Amino acid sequence: MPDPSDRDDRVVPIRPGVSGRNNRWARDQSPDEAPNDLKKFERVDERDDYRERMITNAIAAGFLIFLIVAGVWIANTMAAMRKNQDCVLSGRRGCTPVDAPPSARW
Repeated sequence: MPDPSDRDDRVVPIRPGVSGRNNRWARDQSPDEAPNDLKKFERVDERDDYRERMITNAIAAGFLIFLIVAGVWIANTMAAMRKNQDCVLSGRRGCTPVDAPPSARW
């Protein structure tokens, strides 16, 4: 028998409304720094290279088109295989056409 004191359904009390001095984020900020200051993430010396961005977008669009075409091709191939397997498993003959050159009769 398991010991009742070893149960895993313990309740952890969570106190709502954590004050600013107990908040870790508020402690890390200096008093004169604004909390929503995003200047450290700005790019100052870098210029946007539109040509490079357009080339990257064209490559990404080409890759996505390739993935879509490949997915459609795979789906069509799987559907054809399923159709052929259903035909064979139902006991019919001549389910798949065989391309053979016409034979010359002597």
